[in-house]
Amino acid sequence: MANATPSHLGKINNAGAADALFLKVFAGEVLTAFAEKNVMADKVMARTIAAGKSAQFPLMGKVGAEYHVPGTELTGLNLPAAERIITIDDVLLSHTFISNIDEAKNHYDVRSTYSTEMGFALANQMDKHLLQMGVLAARDTGGVVTGEPGGGLITLTATPSVTELQDAIFAAAQTFDEKDIPEDERYFYIRPADYYKLIKDTKAINQDWKGAGSYSDGQITRIAGLQIVATNHIPSAVVAGGTVAAGTGNKYAGDFSKVVGLAMQKTCLGTVKLLDLGMESEYDIRRPGTLMVAKYLMGHGILRPGAAFEVRKA
Repeated sequence: MANATPSHLGKINNAGAADALFLKVFAGEVLTAFAEKNVMADKVMARTIAAGKSAQFPLMGKVGAEYHVPGTELTGLNLPAAERIITIDDVLLSHTFISNIDEAKNHYDVRSTYSTEMGFALANQMDKHLLQMGVLAARDTGGVVTGEPGGGLITLTATPSVTELQDAIFAAAQTFDEKDIPEDERYFYIRPADYYKLIKDTKAINQDWKGAGSYSDGQITRIAGLQIVATNHIPSAVVAGGTVAAGTGNKYAGDFSKVVGLAMQKTCLGTVKLLDLGMESEYDIRRPGTLMVAKYLMGHGILRPGAAFEVRKA
């Protein structure tokens, strides 16, 4: 049986003496890495299943209309329908082993800190998977329902200007309107650097333009009816197969190196949960210490590709 690899809480950046950090007086609480903001959990269609490995999402097309000729029989018009099946991924885990001696020597709540960080790690990975799937949806040429539109795309220059970003957001809104995508719960996901460029331009927050936001607070609410969301989880590199980022069956893999932003409406993606985010811990008397595990069991997939619009650079 293999030995456990303990997390030496007293080491500085996992190096040096095992008790270098112990008993030092800090001005405040223990400084942990700032948790990356999770933005996607409530912005997709979600279902929880009690058992199984997948869930079906029924999709409906559009029914037509016609003039009635007096005396003719009404037999009903055809309404195209289909379904999308979303399969859960393998169990995703984050775990650490805390030895008794390190926990006893520490001066803050070790388990609470570590469990929080592991939970953040899994939540962040969920965000990344959903945004990668959103970009893949924008590249999907058509839906499963007959006549359903595919995703949208606009290519900007290699170094997009603020005006280009604004025009791209309006192009996404126009495309959604032309595809009859619902007007509510439309979002535009963008990196923080571009988010603040939009604010500094002030056009989007100028009250004379009916702008929504605050220059002093560094906030912008909407452009062209799309809620602007700043996130560090926009994919920016090639996600190769066989990695955690690529997911089970490599369904989140792709070349995302030129992605600038993503416009998406809530009905674009679906999430199936079998086990929501949870924590487990167990004391191991053979290796005096506690093994802590955070995990979830869920999967994501495309529902309506027409509700996604990728903004990329040349």
